[in-house]
Amino acid sequence: MLELSLSWLGLGPVAASPWLLLLLVGASWILAHVLAWTYTSYNNSLRLRCFPQPPKRNWFLGHLGLVPPTEQGLSKVTQLVTNYPQGYLMWMGPIIPLVIFCHPDLIRTFASASGDGLLLSAGDKWSSHRRMLTPAFHFNILKPYMKIFTKSADIMHAKWQRLIIEGHTHLDMFEHISLMTLDSLQKCVFSYDSNCQEKPSDYIAAILELSALVAKRYQQIFLHMDFLYYLTPDGWRFRRACRLVHDFTGAVIQERRRTLPKEDIDDFLKAKEKTKTLDFIDVLLLTKDEDGKGLSDEDIRAEADTFMFEGHDTTASGLSWVLYNLAKHPEYQERCRQEVQELLKDRESKEIEWDDLAQLPFLTMCIKESLRLHPPVTVISRSCTQDITLPDGRVIPKGVICLISIFGTHHNPSVWPDPEVIPPPPPTSLILIHSPQGTQGSDFWQISHHLPLLYKHLPSSPVLSCPQVFDPFRFDPENIKGRSPVAFVPFSAGPRNCIGQTFAMTEMKVVLALTLLRFRVLPDKEEPRRKPELILRAEGGLWLRVEPLSTGQQ
Repeated sequence: MLELSLSWLGLGPVAASPWLLLLLVGASWILAHVLAWTYTSYNNSLRLRCFPQPPKRNWFLGHLGLVPPTEQGLSKVTQLVTNYPQGYLMWMGPIIPLVIFCHPDLIRTFASASGDGLLLSAGDKWSSHRRMLTPAFHFNILKPYMKIFTKSADIMHAKWQRLIIEGHTHLDMFEHISLMTLDSLQKCVFSYDSNCQEKPSDYIAAILELSALVAKRYQQIFLHMDFLYYLTPDGWRFRRACRLVHDFTGAVIQERRRTLPKEDIDDFLKAKEKTKTLDFIDVLLLTKDEDGKGLSDEDIRAEADTFMFEGHDTTASGLSWVLYNLAKHPEYQERCRQEVQELLKDRESKEIEWDDLAQLPFLTMCIKESLRLHPPVTVISRSCTQDITLPDGRVIPKGVICLISIFGTHHNPSVWPDPEVIPPPPPTSLILIHSPQGTQGSDFWQISHHLPLLYKHLPSSPVLSCPQVFDPFRFDPENIKGRSPVAFVPFSAGPRNCIGQTFAMTEMKVVLALTLLRFRVLPDKEEPRRKPELILRAEGGLWLRVEPLSTGQQ
């Protein structure tokens, strides 16, 4: 038997069994990787010293817990962006760095660099799928969806009318609009009507459960490892919901494949356009790459499930917050309503058509300003697959995780003048809040109370000017000139931006226009507290008062 000298450990020759040799090789491999990882971490920490960072909580936690997913956390982001307008470095514990970007100059460079989204496909597979998915969002495909959006909005509004008659005038926008967007997506993706706005649906319940479970898991750092998460009750529920969603999508794909013709695709498309909308599954089944190869059933299922999972929540968040902002600013709400009424005044059918979308400039400006203030996705993460050199010469090492802070960029005072609400003004003073130039209606007055001693030398009832935070005129064509195209990134930026952004904006315009045509929205007594999860929600829901408009007012 072989003998192994362990004199360097103070031991004499010992018999070297295969198991002992295997143990030593394994230990050496682990030690080598630990040393390499330690060196890389230390080297990265030295290279990242060029990035400013806020004070750490302590050496062990780093900045963990500094920005919780709460209203206070978003206020902290605003403070950090004010102090570090180009971006900053944070440490998750003692060894995991995060580089946060919140300025267009850096976002432009980083968004176009090589990087993998943590929930995205990588490399060549992603590029190939992106090219094959693009036709599904062509305007010729989206045009027929307008009727679907209108029908889903009609169902939601009829439900609101019934609730109002029953005395329920306070409604949670997220609850109702999420069901409405899911209803639309099922029809656009699968040509399937589950009537989910009126009765329970197992598939819709599974999608909503997955959204809640992912948001909950996101806040439990030790459950980010799959093998631990799947041992928990939440993990069991997650797998069960995934199985239900996958089975539903798989069954639709299999049934649709059986009906697809083997040839004469053009004739098939023409016939289908006459009978119904060409849905997302149809497009994915028919699309081919440069080599004539199509997507596998597994690929199609993944893309369809992703579109359902991510598409309903983001659009629902955007619509809910724009209704909130218009409820807080009735003068803008009324101007949007008048714009829609003027567009539809000579029509018997009160439907928004594709060509009408360009005729709603002020409503579009209000949507964009709301997406600036309340972006559905507040942050996007990327892992650098190579060293990235920034315009100022600083280098982000390969392997470091970077965050594009959409919320931070949209609230950056060096990018957007007066991005935030100004603190309450002085006491017993009469404050004049000027409407931006071009808005309808007169200025309005507001009494504000504060500490009298701060302004004891001011004349009684001084009139001060206070800019409004919700200013749709930021997106007036004249005001956009000279602004960086990546100053406003609610759908991300660069080659990995949201492929469904035109779909989302179209649905938001249609639903918002019809909602304002039929209802007046008013703010609730209590201000909502923002809650950034996977999307930007409100703690306990986003409640608004809803009043139906009479036929003459419509």
